[in-house]
Amino acid sequence: EELPPGMPSGYEGFGQSITMFHDAFPDTQGTIGEMVAEGDTVAVLWTWSGTHQGEFMGIPGTGKRFDIAVIDIIEFRGGKGVAHWGVMDMVGMMEQLGVGSPPA
Repeated sequence: EELPPGMPSGYEGFGQSITMFHDAFPDTQGTIGEMVAEGDTVAVLWTWSGTHQGEFMGIPGTGKRFDIAVIDIIEFRGGKGVAHWGVMDMVGMMEQLGVGSPPA
């Protein structure tokens, strides 16, 4: 999985990215649209929404809301998630926040 720029890899980077998202979007919400499981793999299509209240990837809070589609695929072994692939509409998010395309 690719983490935001400047984040360390692995669990540490994942934890830091969650903190960054929560600080930037404290009212964040996720709504599951579809969930499919087969074998040890679960796929989830969900909507993520929130209000941009704090700095996000160097962009100061805009006060604007966003609603974007997210797809997560998680592989489980022994009751624990061991692999994750995710896609989120970052371009759509940045457009809704009025800041153009995401930083490279």
